[in-house]
Amino acid sequence: MSDENNELNPEEMGDDWAAAMDEQTGAESSDDDWAAAMEEQGASEDSGEDEWAAALSEQESADDGLSEDDIETAPLEYLEDDSVASMDDDNPNLDVIMDIPVTIAMEVGSTEIAIRNLLQLNQGSVIELDRLAGEPLDVKVNGTLIAHGEVVMVNEKFGIRLTDVVSPSERIRKLR
Repeated sequence: MSDENNELNPEEMGDDWAAAMDEQTGAESSDDDWAAAMEEQGASEDSGEDEWAAALSEQESADDGLSEDDIETAPLEYLEDDSVASMDDDNPNLDVIMDIPVTIAMEVGSTEIAIRNLLQLNQGSVIELDRLAGEPLDVKVNGTLIAHGEVVMVNEKFGIRLTDVVSPSERIRKLR
């Protein structure tokens, strides 16, 4: 269009229309290229499916020649249970666990205090426990009570003499 007189110029309109037609024709040719490529890909996929179909039919025809007399069952040996015996048996096989380390702890007693009081503790502070003096200590293995005992001195070292041992069945019951 002409900027000088703001009127429609037929020559310029014709040029614009011709340019638009050329662009559209170029787009159609690229669409044709795309369609041709898609057809080519479809043709190659169809031939691949035919190869699979031929292989399957060949396998089926080979299987059709078998009868039940041609098929044999494989001999199986009798399997025995050689797993570790359960803890309920009188003589459990404990050899597999004998070298596993465990943590043993003696608990004199316990109590609950507020964090405020915990932060005020310093050297010389006394904490009152829930046990009476002379009451047996708890012996725990990995946090599980297994016995009660009293403190003794052995060669200038502390030790504990077990006074009451929890039965194995009771220990197992507490683990569950």
